[in-house]
Amino acid sequence: MAVDAAVLAKLYPLDKLGSECIEQLAKEVEQIEVGKGSVLFRAGDTDEHTIYVAAGVVRGDYPDGKNKSTDGNSLQGRYPLGDLQPRRFTATVESLTATLLKLDRRYAEKVMVFDQLTKGSGFQHYAQDPGGNRWVFRLLHNRALHKMPTGAVERLFQRLVEVIAVKDQIIVREGDEADYFYVIKEGSAQVSKQIDGHESVVAYLVRGDTFGEDALLTRSVRNATVSMKTDGKLMRLSTKDFAEILTPPVVDWVNPAKASELSQAGAQILDVRTREEFDEAAIKGALNIPLLSLRDRIDELDRTRSIIVYCNTGERSAAATFILGKVGFTAFALQGGLAAMMKMRT
Repeated sequence: MAVDAAVLAKLYPLDKLGSECIEQLAKEVEQIEVGKGSVLFRAGDTDEHTIYVAAGVVRGDYPDGKNKSTDGNSLQGRYPLGDLQPRRFTATVESLTATLLKLDRRYAEKVMVFDQLTKGSGFQHYAQDPGGNRWVFRLLHNRALHKMPTGAVERLFQRLVEVIAVKDQIIVREGDEADYFYVIKEGSAQVSKQIDGHESVVAYLVRGDTFGEDALLTRSVRNATVSMKTDGKLMRLSTKDFAEILTPPVVDWVNPAKASELSQAGAQILDVRTREEFDEAAIKGALNIPLLSLRDRIDELDRTRSIIVYCNTGERSAAATFILGKVGFTAFALQGGLAAMMKMRT
């Protein structure tokens, strides 16, 4: 069942997104109906979904015996259900039925980053015409980029290069060494392979489709030929950039015990989640600077102190720690995120 974009626009932190990104996520969200007693996740689980309770009541049981209920008809329903990873409690449907909205967490975060980038004056990859950004949303869905750190999305768009392609032009040839990863920005192409000594068309590609990643990922030669069916535009990424962007930033990680020691010794605790996430739950004394604002607000940090960075899952904190390290800070990313530190303090 399709979900109205207006429904998502009322949820945190999606309410800050532009209409195009909201509409894209509305196409991706899964709406499901579950019955009383259904367990949505258990304490300690790590998963890939952000869940909202659109209707009904879900009870959260913590390992220490405490519990809380989330009613989809209340303000609580506008926030993700226990989105910290690993999950801090076991979620069980308490009402007769419940309606849930499920989003792929990694994809949603990447769309949120793209939305923020489009609001910057120097961003060159945003199209105003209807459907002009379809290639972007398809790209962020690509399996090769699924586990790309959210903080690398900006670097991805910085490295992509637009090239003009003409009808019948061969872009990659079967058997050649891999050199680029491609996204079709405009136009269409065909994929052909040598089968029993004959060139046979096996697929067609349109705006938003990608090609070339298989050979780059497996470090092998091209397994097919791709040629243009029409004139068009391609976005390409070099082998070097492809490998670099897919590799998570090298950061220094600390466990909660070590983080506590550093904090007691004077380290600053930095929360790089959104303001809404911070207001819902945060480490006492932490400074909140969302990841996407970090470069602009970096002067708010004390360069004489080390920094402990945390988020929910570790993706944003890893990206932030990498950024801070590049400009001279001594920074550490917290293993296990907020849930691990809060557990340490209880």
